[in-house]
Amino acid sequence: MQKRSIQRGRPVGATTFDAELAQAFGMAVRALRTERGIAQETLANLASIERSHLGKIERGEHTPTLAAIFKIARALECGTAVLMTQTEGQLTDGQDQR
Repeated sequence: MQKRSIQRGRPVGATTFDAELAQAFGMAVRALRTERGIAQETLANLASIERSHLGKIERGEHTPTLAAIFKIARALECGTAVLMTQTEGQLTDGQDQR
């Protein structure tokens, strides 16, 4: 019996980007930021993230890393659980509108 070699990485054509999830997270970040009256550039500085990258996260163009999620939560003075709850709410709201 011949052993199959294990291929590393993702299958060809696979991606981890989920546009709906990225957009929901971005809307949650933007909602919390505006609720607290923080400018995007200020939040980016507080989170030590480039302003353009934060803008892409808020627009759902980029999926943030785990480290970025923690930095954003810390800068918003909330827990990551709050961000995730807000994101889940955005996902649920989007499904209700279908």
